Amino acid sequence: MAIYLTEESRVLVQGMTGAEGMKHTRRMLAAGTNIVGGVNPRKAGRAVDIDDRAVPVFRSVVDGMQSTGADVTVVFVPPAFTKAAVIEAADAGIGLTVVITEGVPVHDTVAFTTHAAARGTRVIGPNCPGLITPGQANAGIIPADITKPGRIGLVSKSGTLTYQLMYELRDIGFSTCVGIGGDPVVGTSHIDCLAAFEEDPDTELVVLIGEIGGDAEERAAAHIREHVTKPVVGYIAGFTAPEGKTMGHAGAIVSGSSGTAQAKKAALEAAGVRVGATPTETARLALALLAEGARRR
Repeated sequence: MAIYLTEESRVLVQGMTGAEGMKHTRRMLAAGTNIVGGVNPRKAGRAVDIDDRAVPVFRSVVDGMQSTGADVTVVFVPPAFTKAAVIEAADAGIGLTVVITEGVPVHDTVAFTTHAAARGTRVIGPNCPGLITPGQANAGIIPADITKPGRIGLVSKSGTLTYQLMYELRDIGFSTCVGIGGDPVVGTSHIDCLAAFEEDPDTELVVLIGEIGGDAEERAAAHIREHVTKPVVGYIAGFTAPEGKTMGHAGAIVSGSSGTAQAKKAALEAAGVRVGATPTETARLALALLAEGARRR
């Protein structure tokens, strides 16, 4: 089982013919993702040869969906065109849009996430690595060869920490790993993923990675306390970040006592989440909880 993305997903790539789009389309195909086409109105009607596979290019998301039955799109377009790309996908009625692009203006993100939600399209991102269901499909830029299918669900603000925890826990493996992005506004939250993992029968434990700034982790903690029955392990990046400085992601800024790593850690621990001091310790906590669960069974 998995959340949001499976081997049945049929994936379009908006911006596939650009340099980044081509590079990562090749990687997604190599991971087994069912890429059914790209979208570029200036190159519609062509087929792009990628590792001996001819991938058609469509004029629009609507055309791609009608021709292929696509239900997922991955967006690799420049920031100035991201809002239009996501709105196009939502208006076409696609189920999932994964926005890799970084540097998207926040007011654009607010506009397209609101628009997409009203039309029933889930947005992951922007400024995210995407998501991967190991052994089934990969939508984005997450390396596909650092882990295997397994029992852990992962939701993370940070791309690089996503990869590290995937590697640290590679012997157990993952159901789905979701990089939600670290901008101040994102389409899918920790809470959304926690709810989906709670419903997934093959996810036994969830790893939650947060970072300084905002209150997403505190809100996740409240949700865990009320609604999550599965064990959750957490890690918060940014304990040494200086106050008032933006660190890494656009949303990672601390103001006064709001958004500090210590406050987030305290909120999660109060909800019963075990929080590691380092990524490696977080992985060890996850392994210990899985072992406890196995002994109880």
